[in-house]
Amino acid sequence: MLKLVLALSVAAGALGLAAAAPLAADATHSAGSGQAEQPRVTFLRDVAPILNKVGCTAGACHGAAKGKNGFKLSLRGYDPQFDYEALLYDLAGRRFNRADPGRSLMLAKPSQEVAHGGGRRFAKDSDYYKTIYNWIAQGVPYGDPAKETVAELRAEPKEIFMTRPGETASLKVVVRYQDDQTRDVTRETTIESNVPDVASVESDTSVIRGERVGEATLLVRYQGTFGAIPVTVLNPKPGFAWKPLPQFNYIDRLVDAKLERLKIQPSPVTDDVTFFRRLSLDLTGRLPSPESVRALLDDPTPSRVKRAKTIDKLIASPEYVDHWTVKWGDLLQSSRKYLGEKGAYEFQQWIRDAIASNRPYDKLVRELLTARGSSYDNPAANYFRVTREARPAMEKTTQVFLGVRMVCAQCHDHPFERWTQNQYYQMSAFFSAVGIRAGYEVGEEIVFDRRAEYEMKHPKDGRVMKPQFMLASSVAPVPDGPQRRDALAEWLTSKDNPFFARAIANRMWSYFVGKGIIDPVDDIRASNPPSNPALLEALTKDFVAHGFDLRSLMRTIVSSRAYQASIVTNEWNANDRDNFSHAIPRRLSAEELMDGVSSAAGARARFPEVPEDTAASQLVDPHIGREGFLDVFGRPPRESSCECERRSDFSLPQALNLVNGRTISDAVADPNGRVARLVLSGKSDEAMVDELYLAALSRPPTQEERQRGVTYLSNAAKGSRAQDLLWALLNSQAFLYIY
Repeated sequence: MLKLVLALSVAAGALGLAAAAPLAADATHSAGSGQAEQPRVTFLRDVAPILNKVGCTAGACHGAAKGKNGFKLSLRGYDPQFDYEALLYDLAGRRFNRADPGRSLMLAKPSQEVAHGGGRRFAKDSDYYKTIYNWIAQGVPYGDPAKETVAELRAEPKEIFMTRPGETASLKVVVRYQDDQTRDVTRETTIESNVPDVASVESDTSVIRGERVGEATLLVRYQGTFGAIPVTVLNPKPGFAWKPLPQFNYIDRLVDAKLERLKIQPSPVTDDVTFFRRLSLDLTGRLPSPESVRALLDDPTPSRVKRAKTIDKLIASPEYVDHWTVKWGDLLQSSRKYLGEKGAYEFQQWIRDAIASNRPYDKLVRELLTARGSSYDNPAANYFRVTREARPAMEKTTQVFLGVRMVCAQCHDHPFERWTQNQYYQMSAFFSAVGIRAGYEVGEEIVFDRRAEYEMKHPKDGRVMKPQFMLASSVAPVPDGPQRRDALAEWLTSKDNPFFARAIANRMWSYFVGKGIIDPVDDIRASNPPSNPALLEALTKDFVAHGFDLRSLMRTIVSSRAYQASIVTNEWNANDRDNFSHAIPRRLSAEELMDGVSSAAGARARFPEVPEDTAASQLVDPHIGREGFLDVFGRPPRESSCECERRSDFSLPQALNLVNGRTISDAVADPNGRVARLVLSGKSDEAMVDELYLAALSRPPTQEERQRGVTYLSNAAKGSRAQDLLWALLNSQAFLYIY
């Protein structure tokens, strides 16, 4: 009833004040004309953009989850209908004075005529003030969503290229509405730089300034529409001359095309032994043995041929299966916490079998998403035992397999992407019929399709949300029954899905070079564009053309010169971190470190609950060896599917563990370890130094290193001195990093 009365009041105000509005505006603000009727002002087209621009809908103000000072608006104005009703009806419409618009709280507070916790948002003589004044005077019309909703945003130029720091550029933003009317909205558009110290934005003038050499992306946002503008600031240093390097495949052609444009000279390929160590760790998570390093050095075959043979050999090895089982175990959250002991073992074995058989990626994902039955008989069904409910299952599925984080859209439209709250629940509806019940064996659970009471409802109004794909698709219509996730699996794994193959191609690239073409790899959105779009597109097409073959994708990546590049930089690429012009050192993962220590020292690590010869990369889940070396060095607890769970930083506890911890000291002093065997074998000091360097660093020592090592071993008890040398090598950056 109150809303009806207020609505009638609004209508009366519109009739009574519309004619007087131009005169009032002219008299109060000296607007200038006052002769012609003021243009029609609506909330949708005129007022909502002002509220967003001046920050009223920001998370720090009224757009916060609980609002601010008793008044709440939707975050970044994603729900204009909600904001309109909040302004009109909250607290009996006290924010408007229709008889005297200038005394409305909606004007008096942001202009600081009345005390306002958010400070002054615009001046009384500003255009924003006049627009809102006239809107109130005209009866606060909402507008017609069918005509006044933004249909398209265009920002010019589409790319900003600066030849040196200090240059400036301007953006112009034009929107097209549903009725095909256009408007220059540059002033009301929010423009933000993802790297402000490369490209800064003057919010009042929309002028972009190049601050230093590098690349940045401008996020252009207006009324729920987005655009991304790349900004490049070149190195002004004279004397650059592109020196072509060999290109091993299409990856190098696309990387070089951008590097030449940016005046960045790439580093040449690294030497064979460095490449061998890097490749072995990236493909298998293990260090090369001293014997394999010697064989590589003695092989007279041309380098390119040797490298190709080594790639094939490592991909076919059992250690390859171990390594990638860990990777996928992390993403799929294979853990006894969720699955129980037998469930975790069964799920791990299912993952191992898929990797060992090189199961096509699209088939692997379909098996997971359509799995039904016993978690023991069909281990893929364990995928749903981790999430258990529809919304977490949807969030995990989109993040892992599409690289899209939908979680932000649970409570409101995504603030940086096109995904809406409605789409969040439409996608969740694909999993709403998934049921889980106890099985017949201890710890067993059955995943089944519910036949009733499985509808997904919207939390705001309780309406039933029918399953609907995030993007328009040519796939058959979604069935209304419980078999709906079969349709999702078909759509998601389709070669025509623009996210599916792209997401895994980007993720795989990051595993081998340390950074995604889109980074983070599981946060693909318009405001987080790829650093090299052409490269990502080519990798995606190649992956699909080869039948979603992950091994083929890996082989292509590691065969490129870009992957094989040296970490040694030159004057043109020393500051490059985004364009793959040189290798960037990466710290070994927890399992790689543990297995590397064991391999170098010739002593197996001992874990509770598993056989003595079990490697760290063969452990079932993160509960084995908990709170020990692996956890200190960033082993993920598998509480989520985010890549960010695995830490690769370096910290003081890690340094203390390396220097004083028992893991390394016990390994080097093992009575059956490498040092003990070398001493007992009677090898010369020179041979011992060579062996320890090959075991720990996967390369022979330099002449200087060999001489220093021999001198050290000859001065006292050879056994303890050899242990000291190995301990020092295991604490060196050359061991701790992939380089």
